[in-house]
Amino acid sequence: MKIPEQLAKEFKIQLWQVENTIELIGGGATIPFIARYRKEVTGSLDDTVLRELEVRLSYLKNLESRKGEVIAAITAQEKMTPELETAIGAATTLVEVEDLYRPFRPKRKTRASVARERGLEPLAEALLSQSRDMKDPLLLAEEYIDGEKGVPTAEDALNGAMDIVAEGVSDNAETRKSLRSYLLREAKIKTIAAKDEDSVYSMYYEFEEPVAKVPGHRILAINRGEREDFLKVSIAADADVMTGMICDSLLRGNSPARAYLVKAAADAFSRLLFPSLENEVRGVLTERAADNAVKVFSANLHQLLMQPPVKDRVVLGLDPAYRTGCKIAVVDATGKVLTTTVIYPTPPQSKTAEAKRTVKALVEKYGVSVISIGNGTASKESEMFIAECIGEIPSKLSYMVVSEAGASVYSASKLAAEEFPGFDVSLRSAVSIARRIQDPLAELVKIEPKAIGVGQYQHDMPKAKLETSLGGVVEDCVNTVGVDLNTASHSLLSYVAGINSSVAKNIVAYREENGRFNDRGQLLKVPKLGKKAYEQCAGFLRVKDGKSVLDNTAVHPESYSAAKLLLKECGFKLTDVGAGSMGELKDRAKKTGLSKIAEIAGVGVPTLSDILDELLKPGRDPRDELPAPLLRSDVLSMSDLKPDMILDGTVRNVIDFGAFVDIGVHQDGLVHISRLADRYIKHPLDVVKVGDIVKVKVISVDEKKKRIALSMKGLNA
Repeated sequence: MKIPEQLAKEFKIQLWQVENTIELIGGGATIPFIARYRKEVTGSLDDTVLRELEVRLSYLKNLESRKGEVIAAITAQEKMTPELETAIGAATTLVEVEDLYRPFRPKRKTRASVARERGLEPLAEALLSQSRDMKDPLLLAEEYIDGEKGVPTAEDALNGAMDIVAEGVSDNAETRKSLRSYLLREAKIKTIAAKDEDSVYSMYYEFEEPVAKVPGHRILAINRGEREDFLKVSIAADADVMTGMICDSLLRGNSPARAYLVKAAADAFSRLLFPSLENEVRGVLTERAADNAVKVFSANLHQLLMQPPVKDRVVLGLDPAYRTGCKIAVVDATGKVLTTTVIYPTPPQSKTAEAKRTVKALVEKYGVSVISIGNGTASKESEMFIAECIGEIPSKLSYMVVSEAGASVYSASKLAAEEFPGFDVSLRSAVSIARRIQDPLAELVKIEPKAIGVGQYQHDMPKAKLETSLGGVVEDCVNTVGVDLNTASHSLLSYVAGINSSVAKNIVAYREENGRFNDRGQLLKVPKLGKKAYEQCAGFLRVKDGKSVLDNTAVHPESYSAAKLLLKECGFKLTDVGAGSMGELKDRAKKTGLSKIAEIAGVGVPTLSDILDELLKPGRDPRDELPAPLLRSDVLSMSDLKPDMILDGTVRNVIDFGAFVDIGVHQDGLVHISRLADRYIKHPLDVVKVGDIVKVKVISVDEKKKRIALSMKGLNA
């Protein structure tokens, strides 16, 4: 089956959709561009499907390439047969290809290779022939005694021949496949303590679970425990059953060689096959766990980046600390830094009264309406201090605790140094904390995605796979929201489809030298931004108050004429867009007929529908349609929590076994997967997402271990 046909079958889509998508990707089109502006070509495949298809396409191409390499290598050894070539061609995974290549792969010195050098391969072949009328193998082996070659006795000859048989058994592709399948189906993973010392891995000091059922998060925890020398890990299975499977495929009837072949099979299993397959099974479990963890991390990151911004507010950002004081940055509604300072409301200084006077003065002078507090060290004390301040300030003021994850990474980065060259590292963190609630997306793109902290075991993930997946998430979010061409940082611009870091810096440099962009067409004047890049990026960049209102929409420049024709057919002008008089546009378009207008305009109905939506809401931010973040004005401590209390909270992280919810105390509470809903769910993501505002009931509080158990059952219909 050819690659496009296989992809169409796997993704359950039409062959033409696959072929067109492959052509677009091959032509350099980005996934966001294809998903948004080539719907007619792909049959409206969304970005998730397109990315999965791109990954699978890459795997299948690598598979075909590897098949070619293996066939060439075996052919060069003059050992290729029609049957083997057919088997390689029919292989559907890289593992199958490598299994077939295994007998022909150049090997280091082995017991079998030594036996071959001693001329014992004919004896091994005689054993494998399993002829009923063959002479006693021990007598047959006497013919191969040769002291000079290192075969002093018949027993030595037989042992060498059995080494050759054992290696052949170990290299047999079908044998490996069946045993691997058995292990994945029937084996158990076992762990024991590697040292007599308490640790976070104590639950695994005597642990076992079926390989087929062990969840990914446990595999990743076990792997880490093993790396840190707290655990010894093994795969356990019935050796007799597996040896029997080998014998079933190896033996034919009764022959004098049977006992020796059984012995060779047992040796092949214990010495060669099982150690190798144990590693393979561990690898499969780790890969599955990593793939799932990457998916969860990606889903969490998407939700975090798409959190609704707190717009048009002056924000005071507070980076908590003890000895060095709490760093403060006040930013205006556009994120511009107005002032910075340091206060000392926390121990050991505890200059609370002085700190209150400073905060009150800043609130009054700059019109602060929201305070953003980082959730790091001294966060609880800082939150209690701010809550007291709010109670003493007459103006309407609220606060929000935000995740500091990645703030220290950003503040110490070259990017932060360029952005705030005169600022102390901790003051940069305060600015980042303030901006995180104004525009989470614009601020968080400055940080390496894996440092944002909305996953589990992210430092144990395959680096390339994690970076590719998370980078794709950021790219999709940035392009879904759109980017203001006149205010965006080069970090944000670098995630726009078709724009790399170098071009992003050139855009900013052009803007600084020539002033604001007045239309998208000016992008073509930016160094290194050619027509192809312009095609990919133009629709995702916004020019507010520019020459054309269309430049502040997601309508691509290639469709401007179609947009104008749509307006004309419905009795409107371009100047009507955004003027509040467009209420009848959709009804008029439907009355005239979208298909008819699309045909006249030379575009497809999906593109015309998108144009219609954009004309109704120019400058629309899709995040504004989501529930606003939860702002607080009071504070709780763990000692205030009692069982059965009902509270509002914000989902901060979703993992395989539950969700962590911020309920206004320093420690997030855990809603175990069994308490997320009144029904059975396969994964927490089926019910909650990062940023969701949910009602929870307190189940238990353990102040000593800083654990809060929560439930959502019956509270979020």
